[in-house]
Amino acid sequence: MEDDWSNFLEPYDQAVNELKLKLRTLRGQFKKSGNRSPIEYVTGRVKPIPSILEKMKRRKIQPKRLSQDMEDIAGIRIMCQFVEDIYRVVELLRKRKDMQVIEERDYIKTPKESGYRSYHLVVMYPVQLLEREQQLKVEIQIRTLAMNFWATIEHSLNYKYQGCIPPEVAMRLETSAEIAFALDQEMSSIREEVNEAQRLFEDKHTGLE
Repeated sequence: MEDDWSNFLEPYDQAVNELKLKLRTLRGQFKKSGNRSPIEYVTGRVKPIPSILEKMKRRKIQPKRLSQDMEDIAGIRIMCQFVEDIYRVVELLRKRKDMQVIEERDYIKTPKESGYRSYHLVVMYPVQLLEREQQLKVEIQIRTLAMNFWATIEHSLNYKYQGCIPPEVAMRLETSAEIAFALDQEMSSIREEVNEAQRLFEDKHTGLE
């Protein structure tokens, strides 16, 4: 069974590595051209086998339908400084020829009940194998640093309480989500000043090299 999982997940691992490289290269191209990149940094992972099995059981996904019905076996996360950058990245991804956006979920304009905010894309991405091409679903989450901090805390609390966070904690978590989003909005209001300050810092830093 271990060999079966290894063979099944290998193309997903390839997809994650390729997309991380492509998106990091895109970020570098922005900087090389003298333009500010909307991408702060990129991470990715292939879902661990225990998590896949747990989700299969919870969602009643049949093994033969796994690649069709589970969209986040391969996951990419793109971090941005500003909310406006998120939508710019979405537009960039929609225009790419090496992937096809098949689903979009805007949890920024319509947050989850918990307070969760992020922009999710599901894309079909072609992986070139030895003798064939395999189309894989990959989930791409795009969020600000503040959204990511909050989501990391929520994930930890969900793990601790096995998905049943006590009402008082859940209420405080929801309040903190609004505070985090207020921070994002405040940073957006001084975006130009922040961008100029970062350009000056980078110019000075480059001059010291």
